Amino acid sequence: MEEIVFGIGITALAGALATVAGAAEDTESDIGSQGDPNSQVQLAPQMGYIHRIFNKAVAGEPPAYGLWVALGAGLAWAFMAMQINPILAIVLGSALAVFVQGVYATTAYLGRTASLAKFGQPVYIDILKSMTTVTMAHAFVAIFTTVAMCHLMIAALGHPFPLPLMGLVWGIALGAAGSATGNPFYGKERQYQEQKFGAGVPISASGNIVRYAEAGQRNSLDNGFFSAKLGGPASGICFGLIVFFELWRTVVFEELNIWGPIIVGIVVILVFAIIDRYIEVWARKNFGPYTAPEAPEEASS
Repeated sequence: MEEIVFGIGITALAGALATVAGAAEDTESDIGSQGDPNSQVQLAPQMGYIHRIFNKAVAGEPPAYGLWVALGAGLAWAFMAMQINPILAIVLGSALAVFVQGVYATTAYLGRTASLAKFGQPVYIDILKSMTTVTMAHAFVAIFTTVAMCHLMIAALGHPFPLPLMGLVWGIALGAAGSATGNPFYGKERQYQEQKFGAGVPISASGNIVRYAEAGQRNSLDNGFFSAKLGGPASGICFGLIVFFELWRTVVFEELNIWGPIIVGIVVILVFAIIDRYIEVWARKNFGPYTAPEAPEEASS
């Protein structure tokens, strides 16, 4: 019984770390336009819409965060092998991984913008300097908390995987959670505020992103302020619940029967699917329509 209580405590702590990681990851990717809307940011100059939005996407969030978290975890693992304190090792590993992320962001922004020179899109040096440091700060929080969570699973729960492999797996999961959950707040509800709720992006509006803020031209920090209020917490809750339920079902039910965690996992998925469907239908009825209604036919004479 004591082992189960201890395991649940570790599960709660890991879920809390994952919640912080998810919120930081989504805000970082939205400021850097690395989520789903990055194609619209890239397309905008080609459609005649010059903007000041930072765009560092070369890979999607799951492989990118798989790389950065695995790198941070691998370096932390090496530092721990050198008898360095685990907390200090995780900090150092995460910091070095963030430098790689900063180089990645810089070269991606310059390369993408250079490819748009013939469409008149300039490289804004102030955007490069200010946005890169902000994305690096958020990336450090996401990497550090995820690596710390992985180390907690190994040190406290006895997970058999080595830390770098754990970092790769959970880094991919972190990027997937932010991409699937938080990006709609940035892409559909922020970048395309003039579109009807849930209508998506019609072909005629491709590239016509919102480029002006309350005062002057919009930049990625404006998008970050918005997504940090909605998309970030939503992504954090998503990733936190994934980690919590994954560990909880194993800690509580694995001792009873080997099939126990699998059955509980299936039940949890079904419950959340039902809840998601109910929320979607409720949102359509209260905030729809998803598409513009057709004009009524004229009465025949």
